[in-house]
Amino acid sequence: MRSFLAAFFVMLYAPIVTLVAFSFNDSKRNIVWRGFTTKYYAKAAANESLIEAFANSLTIAAVNMVASVALGVAAAVLLWRFRFPFRHAADGMMSLPIVIPEICLGVALLVFFNQWWPRDLAWPLSLGNIIIAHITFTFPFVAVIVRGRLASVNRELEKAAMDLGASEWQAMRDVLLPQIRPSIIAGALIAFTLSLDDFVITYFTAGPNSITLPVKINSMVRFSVTPEVNAASTVLIVITVIAAVLAMRFQTARRA
Repeated sequence: MRSFLAAFFVMLYAPIVTLVAFSFNDSKRNIVWRGFTTKYYAKAAANESLIEAFANSLTIAAVNMVASVALGVAAAVLLWRFRFPFRHAADGMMSLPIVIPEICLGVALLVFFNQWWPRDLAWPLSLGNIIIAHITFTFPFVAVIVRGRLASVNRELEKAAMDLGASEWQAMRDVLLPQIRPSIIAGALIAFTLSLDDFVITYFTAGPNSITLPVKINSMVRFSVTPEVNAASTVLIVITVIAAVLAMRFQTARRA
């Protein structure tokens, strides 16, 4: 079993390790190792179109994170606290973007924005269609994470706080939110990571003036896989890993 797991993890992570290693390769062809260098990171940093795409990705991910947390927490609390007609149907509809194939969702959003979204908007409004698309498929992840924490919350604590004179808002702010804060932070980091890494949905909704880093890397790979591409990909991997590790730590704190 240990040998099987070791072989599995080698197969899974060897391509990533190879990509990171060859981002320091002193060779334009990037086929064989020619020596260690960091010049391709400097070259990537000097690439204006690449930096613009990276700035777009960070902007989209940040706005998406805030909006997804607001919608996800509100939806989770609503479905946890209240009983109303078609509640289960609303729960299922909210989870629909998670189970729908990304390419189908991307095509649907492409049709929608071609019909309704204005074009040639100034930055950052030009990123609005991508932000809306990312919120569509990331806020359900936040809601699922927060609902997992709410399942173990004692509702009587809020009632006790209101019996002691707290308003409904004060009870939520001082009793409920501190209990679900780790799950909110974990959901926010997951939403940021999903948005930053997304390619399929962004590919269908991005315009000529709103290229993100994954889409830019894809266009660079079409010509050749150079150390500059590897350097940009490594930076994206590092940011993603850091966000994922932080999310896992907060989820662990939530369970504790």
